[in-house]
Amino acid sequence: MHSSPASSARAPGAGPEPARPDTVTILGIPLARTDYERAMDWMDAMAASGGRGYVCVAATHTVMATHEDPELRDAVLSSDVVVPDGQPLVWAMNAFGAGLRSRVYGPTLMAKYCERSARTGTRAYLYGGRTEGALVQLTLNLRRRYPGLQIVGGQPAPFLSDEEADRIAADINSSGADVVWVGLGVPRQEKWMAAMRERLDPPVLVGVGAAFDFHAGLVPQAPPWMQSAGLEWLFRLVQEPRRLWRRYARYNPRFVIGFARQWGRWRLARSKPSGSRNRGNRCD
Repeated sequence: MHSSPASSARAPGAGPEPARPDTVTILGIPLARTDYERAMDWMDAMAASGGRGYVCVAATHTVMATHEDPELRDAVLSSDVVVPDGQPLVWAMNAFGAGLRSRVYGPTLMAKYCERSARTGTRAYLYGGRTEGALVQLTLNLRRRYPGLQIVGGQPAPFLSDEEADRIAADINSSGADVVWVGLGVPRQEKWMAAMRERLDPPVLVGVGAAFDFHAGLVPQAPPWMQSAGLEWLFRLVQEPRRLWRRYARYNPRFVIGFARQWGRWRLARSKPSGSRNRGNRCD
């Protein structure tokens, strides 16, 4: 699946880039205090400005993996916005007073923004997916669900040589896309966005991981009650045990222990006289 000609030209530098949202730092990663509407408004404003940014959608796995993978950490910290995809991250942020009502779940963000784009005319490019057939099915499903959605191109993700990266960049740039949805999974998508950001014209790149598989109908999503209870990981583990069991066995306990230590240090700092407090909640 390749790009189609753009319907209109974008004017680079059309206005100032939007301000980044406030953040709460959890285990060294600054997570945006945002919701779906504000995240989408930021994406729209970035597209209107003609700037260049990228969004990381972080679950607890992403946060913990940054402690072992310096390249991933640099990619996440270099992004414009890191939204809390995992319910445990929302609970952690709220423990520091974030006041969030829900997470910003990658597949739902993609769905909501595609629905909005069908009205506004924002153009999308799809990069990733398991195979070209899966990418075609994803495209058909999205166009069926959101009539009027402009998907102006797409490519499955090969292992990139320099020549292949040049070809992909040229295809994306010629498509006239405003937003590139990247479905490579952690950590490939974050590293790809960081490496390719300056080579790509579309204002916004968003790494949404398994959203491509979900919306293509290849993998079922957890029921809403499991998502709200923070048990989506268990549902996914049952679906793909061989692929995911090491991830959850390794990172889930480490996140709980790491957050408990950060929260304990924060509580201790708050209990001290005001003159000796360590301002903020950053406990990296």
